[in-house]
Order: sequence, then structure tokens, then C-alpha cells
Amino acid sequence: MSSQSLKRRIRIGLTYAVFAFFLLLIIRSELFTGRLIGPNFMAEPNSAVTENTNVGPHRKLLNQENEVETNRIWGDKCSKSDIVINQGPTAPLPSGIPTYTVEIMNVCVSGCDISGIHLSCGWFSSARLINPRIFKRLHFDDCLVNDGKPLINGHTISFQYANTFRYPLSVSSVVC
Repeated sequence: MSSQSLKRRIRIGLTYAVFAFFLLLIIRSELFTGRLIGPNFMAEPNSAVTENTNVGPHRKLLNQENEVETNRIWGDKCSKSDIVINQGPTAPLPSGIPTYTVEIMNVCVSGCDISGIHLSCGWFSSARLINPRIFKRLHFDDCLVNDGKPLINGHTISFQYANTFRYPLSVSSVVC
């Protein structure tokens, strides 16, 4: 083997090693910031969706405000925390009004179907028509999901709305 081919092989090996090192750094930083994986993959870092969820390095903080914890030991079948809301921007309307896609998921661990899902939604309105059987505002800060019917365990309901800004949506009550 000539010294030229040996030097070439060393350079190629070093190039691959540097590339792999930087790739691992990127993946590691994405995992620990929660942007690569996690329940709020569509959420922006400072959005209302991530406000009450633990997206960071998978540690549970004690005494958080607005945290809803189920008590499965005492027989609670489900709670508000079993409904997960993801919200993200989509292509704007032809008129230029921004649109957002909302996904509402039942992630109940005990296999429960959850009905009567009400969200805190402020004065929610949309320039795009939303099927009222999927999502409708009843009163100020009270929106009903799936016409009050059960959202089956593991299923997702989604819809799009159009407005100049994103509405913060959070679960206010459920029926187990």
C-alpha cells in the first residue's frame, strides 16, 4: 500500500468521525430540548400547548400550578390530563389569513373513552368554517369537542381554523 492511499484513507476516516461526532451532538441537543420527540411535536417552544406540559429532559417538577394528576390508586378512571391538545400553523388561506391545525387526542392509559370534553378557548372564532359536531364555542371560554360524544381511547379529532392569531386551547372539563 502506498503512502498516498494510506493518507487518503486516514483523511476519509477522520472526515467520517467528525461528521458522526457533530451528528450525535445535534441529535443529543434535540432530544434534551424536546424538539425532536415528545407529545407536543407541533407546538412552538413558548406556545400555550407546551405551557402546562413537561417537554424538557423528562423530569417531573413538583408543585407546578395548573397540573392535573390522576389518582389511579383510588380508582379514578380518567382525568383532564388524558386529553392532549397539539396545535400548529398550516398554509394560510388565499386571502392571507393564517390557519392552524388542532389535534385533540385521547391518551388514557387505562383504556377509557372520554366524553363531554370542554376546552377553555376564550372568544374563539374562525374565518374558515368548522364542523360544529367536531368543535364549537358554546359561550365565552367554553368550547365543546365531538358534540359531547365520547372520544374513543387512542383516537384523535382534528380540525383547522383561520384567524390572525393562535387561540390558546386547554382542557377545562371531561366526563369519564
